[in-house]
Amino acid sequence: MPANTSPIFTLTPEVSWSVNMVAASTTNLSANTNNYLVFTAGANGSYLQKIRFRHQSTNITNSQATVVRVFINNGGVVTTPANNTIWDEITIAANTVSQTAASANYELPLNFALPSGYTIYCTLGSTPTNGTGIQATVIGGDY
Repeated sequence: MPANTSPIFTLTPEVSWSVNMVAASTTNLSANTNNYLVFTAGANGSYLQKIRFRHQSTNITNSQATVVRVFINNGGVVTTPANNTIWDEITIAANTVSQTAASANYELPLNFALPSGYTIYCTLGSTPTNGTGIQATVIGGDY
């Protein structure tokens, strides 16, 4: 079987982001509750470079960190566990907004192609106390 010997590059850059993630999920096994859509692959698929997480204001959950879980969804109903797989997770520290010091960025490298119709969802491990939450931004491109 012949292999693709020519490199493929994305045609259209894509930057996509979630609404502010403000509610925790009840499980870490799938994106079945309080899930947040972060990215949808284009008609010919997409290449995802990275995902960045940022606090939107002061978020202190019991003075502890939270975790953001990243799921790949096959384009099916997101609340059906069989349609999702957990890709990765990252710990996000508690945050206090300052007018003199920057809040931390948190990045996960993705570096994979996503088939047409597939999506990326995120969930939080704990609910931020003030309700403004964390935002996820994906950098990638459509083929």
